[in-house]
Amino acid sequence: MTTDLRTQFFDYMTLQRFADHTQRTYVTGVKGLAKYYMLSPDTLTNEQIQDYLLHLLKDRKLTWGTVNAYLSGLICFYRGFCKWDETQFQIPPRPSARKLPTVYSKEEVKRLLAAAANFKHRLLLETAYSAGLRISELVRLKPHHIEGDPDRMLIRVDQGKGKKDRYTILSKKLLEDLRTYWRQYRPDKWLFAGQNPDKHLSEAAARNAFYLAKKKPVSKKAAAFMY
Repeated sequence: MTTDLRTQFFDYMTLQRFADHTQRTYVTGVKGLAKYYMLSPDTLTNEQIQDYLLHLLKDRKLTWGTVNAYLSGLICFYRGFCKWDETQFQIPPRPSARKLPTVYSKEEVKRLLAAAANFKHRLLLETAYSAGLRISELVRLKPHHIEGDPDRMLIRVDQGKGKKDRYTILSKKLLEDLRTYWRQYRPDKWLFAGQNPDKHLSEAAARNAFYLAKKKPVSKKAAAFMY
């Protein structure tokens, strides 16, 4: 996939108001296809694209969800960007067996927060859990999104899933911890800034904070001091 073609595809998706992570996923899917055949993706046929999708499922054994995301990217590229009249590639339906998401108990949440590497990471995890935020929403919070007036007690989420604004709850405990965090870190543009204060913490860094805390063993005694 040439640089010019990739740039044009990014521009097309930006005009369609696709989220940044969606754009990256779609481009990854198209780049993988081009690399597989060592050809420009706009020269391939429906049959070649179909064979590639089956290769991802059968040979590389990627999850159905991952391949489905790449399929969506390919449909966007060919049907939307390249203006194909129709696309004739697909993947089998999702397997019927699906695992339920893990739901942590209060005790497990306490241990997770107690295991955070530092206060910033602990508050990051606490905010996500308490307010029910997606990771993309969490890292893009700004200080003025916290509405701590006793008559409000809300967190504003700008451009969440589906590019929709919404509000979520702000607990008294979280507000107290956010005030402590503000006094210690003095966040400016972003509530959770990255190493560059002009940029928010990356989603990858936020995930890493969770996985590191999840792996770290914490005694019940240490977790008891969380609340």
